[in-house]
Amino acid sequence: MTDFQYDTVLSTLGAKGVRTIALNRPDSLNAMNRQLIDDVARAFDDANADPGTRVIVFTGTGKAFCAGDDRKAHIHPETEEEARAMVNAIQRATHAITLGAKPVVGAINGWAVGGGFEWAINCDFPIWAESARGFFPEVSLNLFVTGAVTSLLPALVGLNKAREMLMFGDRYAAAELRDIGLAWKVVADDRLMPTAIETAERLADLPALSVRAMKRVLNHAAVPDLYRALQLESDATVAGFLDPETTRRLKAF
Repeated sequence: MTDFQYDTVLSTLGAKGVRTIALNRPDSLNAMNRQLIDDVARAFDDANADPGTRVIVFTGTGKAFCAGDDRKAHIHPETEEEARAMVNAIQRATHAITLGAKPVVGAINGWAVGGGFEWAINCDFPIWAESARGFFPEVSLNLFVTGAVTSLLPALVGLNKAREMLMFGDRYAAAELRDIGLAWKVVADDRLMPTAIETAERLADLPALSVRAMKRVLNHAAVPDLYRALQLESDATVAGFLDPETTRRLKAF
């Protein structure tokens, strides 16, 4: 079995070709810094290229899945080039999760905030713990979302609900996310990882060719503007990074 090594992500291969990719900055609730973003993209690229990996389980160590941007480690881009490099790194991670060949089972624990919420939505089978919560703070911070959620979210919950979630930034419990179709399943906290592994093993037992084809065709047919969404989000996020009002709001958050 092949385990890959990264600074901020654990990637371990288990039975039946089920690989667990776990965000591993528990002291900061797995908040996103540039290293974590780059490691997630690399971990998924490596897993998708690994012949021994059939299915991926995506989760977070400790008390949270991912608490969004790491405010303590945040380095605000000062030029368009810096802003574009940061946003492209974020979108590379989404590309690897959503458009990668292998199915992804999400095991969402604790908080999933901003970019962390985006990664939860990027999963093919997002399973949420009962105590988990998610929200998008971006608009209140004069920023924009990434992760293709401007295309994925309306497809999952409808345009009106997507507007509500993205603009107002309300906080949602796992049960509500299940009711609106965003969480595939909600389970007791102590059943989160067992259920995720059981689901992944069911997928691993299916023919790999047809499972990967189904993921690819469903994503492209259900969300035909995925690539366009990534580009539009990137442009809007870069503009937000370069607005001085954003810096003020981030410091006050």
